[in-house]
Amino acid sequence: MNRILALLPLVGFLFLSGCGGPDVGDSCSSSGYICSSETEALECRGSQWRALPCRGGLGCQEADGSIRCDTSANVAGDNCALSAEGRGLCRADGLAVLECRMGVLVETEACNTCSQNGSQIVCEQ
Repeated sequence: MNRILALLPLVGFLFLSGCGGPDVGDSCSSSGYICSSETEALECRGSQWRALPCRGGLGCQEADGSIRCDTSANVAGDNCALSAEGRGLCRADGLAVLECRMGVLVETEACNTCSQNGSQIVCEQ
C-alpha cells in the first residue's frame, strides 16, 4: 500500500506532462514554478498558475531541480515572481529601474545609467 502512495505524485506528474502541463489560470495547490515554454515560467500563486515572462537571452530553464527565469529584458507591466517582491532590476536599455510591486514590474526611477551588481542597483542621474 505504501508503494502505491509513494507513486501517486509521480503518476500525477506524468499525467500532467502527458497533457502538456498546467495553463495560466489553472488551479494549483502548492507554491512553485515550472517552465511552460522557452520564454515563460508559470508560478503557483494564490492557488492559480500565473505567467512570468522570461524575456532575457537565457529564457526559462530547468536544471538540477530548480527553475531559472531570465528577467533581464523584462519590461514595466510584466508579471514578476513572489520571490522578487520589493526587488529591483535595471531596464534592459540601462535608463531606468524596474521594481516588482504586487506581482507586477513598475518603473520606479529614470537614470542616465543603471547598473546592477548582484542584488545592488545603482541608478546614476
